[in-house]
Amino acid sequence: MRRSHLLLFACLLMVCNLRMSAQKDESYGDLMTPQVRSDKLGAPEHLRTYVVDGKLRLSLRDAVVVTLENNSQVRVQGTQVEASKFSLLGAHSAFDPAVTSSYNLSSSIASPFSQFQGTGGLNINIKDTTRSLQVAYSQTFETGTNVQAGLSTTRYSSNYFSFLYNPYIASSLNFQFTQPLLRNGWLFANQAPLVIARRDVQQSRANFAADVNNSILQAVTQYWAVVQARGNLGVARSSMEAAEATYKRDKRALELGALPPLDIYRSESQVASRRVQVIQSEYALKQAEDELRLTLGADQDPYLQVLDLELTEKAEPEGELLSIDTAAALQRALTKRPEFDAAHAALANDETRIRLAHNHLLPELDLQGNYASNGVGGTSLNSANQLVSTSSLSQLFGFGYPTYTAQLSLNLPLRNRAAKAELGTALVSRRSDLYNQRRLQEQITLDVSNAVHQLEQAKLSIVAGKEALDLAKKTMAAEQRKYELGSGTIFLVLEAQTEVATAEQSLLQAEVGYQLALAAVDHATGELLDPYHVQIAELAR
Repeated sequence: MRRSHLLLFACLLMVCNLRMSAQKDESYGDLMTPQVRSDKLGAPEHLRTYVVDGKLRLSLRDAVVVTLENNSQVRVQGTQVEASKFSLLGAHSAFDPAVTSSYNLSSSIASPFSQFQGTGGLNINIKDTTRSLQVAYSQTFETGTNVQAGLSTTRYSSNYFSFLYNPYIASSLNFQFTQPLLRNGWLFANQAPLVIARRDVQQSRANFAADVNNSILQAVTQYWAVVQARGNLGVARSSMEAAEATYKRDKRALELGALPPLDIYRSESQVASRRVQVIQSEYALKQAEDELRLTLGADQDPYLQVLDLELTEKAEPEGELLSIDTAAALQRALTKRPEFDAAHAALANDETRIRLAHNHLLPELDLQGNYASNGVGGTSLNSANQLVSTSSLSQLFGFGYPTYTAQLSLNLPLRNRAAKAELGTALVSRRSDLYNQRRLQEQITLDVSNAVHQLEQAKLSIVAGKEALDLAKKTMAAEQRKYELGSGTIFLVLEAQTEVATAEQSLLQAEVGYQLALAAVDHATGELLDPYHVQIAELAR
């Protein structure tokens, strides 16, 4: 019966242990990835698939995907999620089982000091040898219960003949449990570090999503910056060609005597001035392309670094210009912005820490129970003066010599400043996070409002820019015609050409501004990846 009780107790411990360990897939093997294990960084992924006719051809969606795959800043931000996972793994360490063992050997020689210390002869020293082996298992469960099981055996031999067994072996099998009843007792107090660590993982994922949202907005902004720089270069070249054509006509007129000699300098100076604008536009384009290459990760590959960029998106909007309702956009932002998920996780952790601090203010009341089975064996002389050996293990596992103990201990601190400081810190942290949440809501409200206003401004600017360009072209044609008929001046022709170039750049800026405003609205509402049908794999795990 006693043996069956012991086996039942052992089975219950094993089942409880298996249930606790299998609760979550949070083991080292589950969290470790080949990328984390590697000590080297891979080459840019999939970028070479976009090489067409010796150029890196990219749509806006391609640029977004490549940025997610290769941008170093995105990768750095992703490591924060991996670090939080291993912090969660470390929070499980409080429930890790442990097995300890020790082996001791002791030998001593001493002279007898009493007539009862017989050794079988005169002036013979007493020689003792002790060998002991101890093996123990201990584990704390998520209820706060600490369970310990230990097996110890000691073999003692001596030339002292008065022992019943010589050598004798003493063994002990011990089972002990300790259950906190108040402080650090039951599920909440022991699961709180795990709950906090899991929310830290959620918070790091939300922060990663917010960082990716910002990185994608940066990539979209730089993409359109290259488009605009390329368009400005085209406008500058067209303006320079118009100035050169005017200069050639004036030079021919000067040769024919139809133009005063001093008037040639105006058109010639315009050619030089617009050549400077072309040079500045060329280097502005180079700088914009280099910044985009850095964001795409193209500078990581020497082959890709020298390729020209061919961006397929056009600045001019297709279809009807969109209108955004501010209230609806704000509602979507409050639902989808990942910063709110991070803020909610932080506040939830504050509440957990406050409850945990209240628990640590309680006195320590622990219940402890112990059961031990003992056995003794060795070599002795029977009535026939024959050596007989008995095993201590037969007594040990026969459970005929048990020991039972029970203990209820109370530790009542008169002043618990550490727990009070912990509670105060948790309350201050909650107060701070409440302010951060309110500040975040105010900032996101402002972001949505600014993005919608930016979109409306871009729409009006496009309409006005098209009208201004049309009028500038008509003015230039009129001034050119009047100049050819002799009623106009070269100054007005060149000025009209400059106005056309300015109007073209303004319209291009308005069109790019509209594209950037759409991205700003999607960024403000947390929907920046939706138009490109892209999902971040890490955030779905």
